[in-house]
Amino acid sequence: MSTSTDIVTDDITPLSAVASDPSAIETATRREHLAWIDVRGVADHLRDALVQAAIHHRISGIVSDDPDLLADLPPTVRRVLAATGASVDADVAATVDVVLGAHSGDDENVIVDAGPSAEAGVHVVVSDADTLRHACETVRRAPWTVLTFTDPTKIPLEIVIAAAENSGGRTVTVVNDIEDAEIVKLVLEHGSDGLLLSPRSADDVATLAEVIRPSADRIELSELTVTKVEHIGMGERACIDTCSLLEKDEGCLIGSFSTGMFLSCSETHPLPYMPTRPFRWNAGAVHSYVLVPDNRTRYVSELQAGQPILAIRSTGEVREVRIGRVKIERRPLISVSATAPDGRKVNVIAQDDWHVRLLGPGGSVNNVTDLKPGDKLLGYAPEESRHVGLPITEFCDER
Repeated sequence: MSTSTDIVTDDITPLSAVASDPSAIETATRREHLAWIDVRGVADHLRDALVQAAIHHRISGIVSDDPDLLADLPPTVRRVLAATGASVDADVAATVDVVLGAHSGDDENVIVDAGPSAEAGVHVVVSDADTLRHACETVRRAPWTVLTFTDPTKIPLEIVIAAAENSGGRTVTVVNDIEDAEIVKLVLEHGSDGLLLSPRSADDVATLAEVIRPSADRIELSELTVTKVEHIGMGERACIDTCSLLEKDEGCLIGSFSTGMFLSCSETHPLPYMPTRPFRWNAGAVHSYVLVPDNRTRYVSELQAGQPILAIRSTGEVREVRIGRVKIERRPLISVSATAPDGRKVNVIAQDDWHVRLLGPGGSVNNVTDLKPGDKLLGYAPEESRHVGLPITEFCDER
């Protein structure tokens, strides 16, 4: 029986054909954002700290050329062995999850035979048209492709991600630092499947884990019942213009009280005398709270270009969008009061104009000037109060 497995170039089945069973195909093509760290060449004292930080922060994988280090890792971490030669000992391959070979020179479509218990991976350095072509071929054939790009442009990564679509293989992109990781995650909306960082400290590991952690993708909306509508005179209100095109039933959560917010409607519906602006919310008065990522609120008057805000659909689906501009102007204001299902009172103050709208059940669109007691609207009524934008359990009476 052979004690090693050779790198092979033939008989590699394309991953798009791994199974005819629909459930198997679904499993093969499922995507998730992963975080790997590379501990090769790191001093022993720092390496131990990085490994412990990776375990603590649930980093997805650790890359090393030391099989003994990988063998000691818990099963919650993917053990990625960087092959140092043209072959890998079969007994060693049996102790890891991924065997990562390297493409170099004229060796085309080289994929390590990782044996029956591990998966094969290829590291491709993309520096020109030929290596980009090789990367596109590899992602369609290898279970794992680690990508290093020598140029700062993200266009080659976009091309490789497109080539990997529906292949079943996963891409892990080497990133230079945390800022680079945040950008790579978002390339072509879903980004690379994974990020590989050589961390300089345990803090880098913690921050990388935060970058790939998914934000809440749903929020539980409540049905609010309108109790009072008042025209209250002049004040300052804000329009929030985003860097995204919003859906017809998509809005932001905004309100006068931290314990109750209304789902405002974007300007995606027809207006008299002016075109629609599907990137905008005519949000509300400047004192209003608005819901942003990480379950935080901010005052509308504090928002600035480039900051994130949550866009919420009438079904409760949530996504993060970026602010392009906040425009504050003096306008007539209208106050809308309502009650939540548990009896709590909520309020929003918006511009007093027909074209300002709030969303109701089923995505219904309600002009604020047409609202009357008994009308139903959608909103969010968390149990916690807020202190400096963070939820906190304490007595708080907002009126």
